[in-house]
Amino acid sequence: MNDFKSEISAAVHLSKRGVSVAEMNGQNVSTAETKLKTTESSEETIRRVLSTYDLGQKLRQLRLRKKIALTDLGKHTGLSASMLSQLENGKLVPTLPTLARIAMVFDVGLEHFFSDKRAKRTFTVVKAEERLRFPENAESPVPGYFFEVLAFGAPQKNLSAYLAEFPKADCDDRREHSHDGTEFIHVLEGTLAINYQAEQHLLRAGDSVYFDASEPHAYCGHSDTTCKAIVITVPPRL
Repeated sequence: MNDFKSEISAAVHLSKRGVSVAEMNGQNVSTAETKLKTTESSEETIRRVLSTYDLGQKLRQLRLRKKIALTDLGKHTGLSASMLSQLENGKLVPTLPTLARIAMVFDVGLEHFFSDKRAKRTFTVVKAEERLRFPENAESPVPGYFFEVLAFGAPQKNLSAYLAEFPKADCDDRREHSHDGTEFIHVLEGTLAINYQAEQHLLRAGDSVYFDASEPHAYCGHSDTTCKAIVITVPPRL
């Protein structure tokens, strides 16, 4: 599909301005589906981001490895044992000066707390109610399709996956587009028409297609009921 990431960025920008996607395109899309949450405070944001680094756990591991009690560590750092305990348990968010003092005691750099040397496997769950629904183009009065990002929380993705809906439309009005990489589509419901290299191909429920997305292509719903499909895009190999 045509650069979904830029479309998401546009939708996020509109949401931050208090303008929902539904208001922009006139479609009957609920605010809950299109308006992003903006109620998180700066402190909550900092705590959420830092929690991914497991700072407290890393501090505890350093202390136990050196067999130093909280009271002794407090004497070396000038911090109270109570404060150090709260840092280890994740109840307090450490400041950089605090981490620097602790790092000096254990003779490690600050990067020790912000690197992950553990061999973690990527595993990200996205709940259905967490997904947001976006139109193909927020400025289009009649979008050619709507989509939901199926793995928006996964870091460093090697592919992008979407659940797309294609309302019935006149395929002659669909604008061709292209992008780097390859694309895979599997139709779940209805019929999807794909124009590729001056030919139209009809895909029905259960059909799939894999193609070079750098070639101009276009698609539209071709059945009376809305066509639903899984769309996967893969960037080119470097």
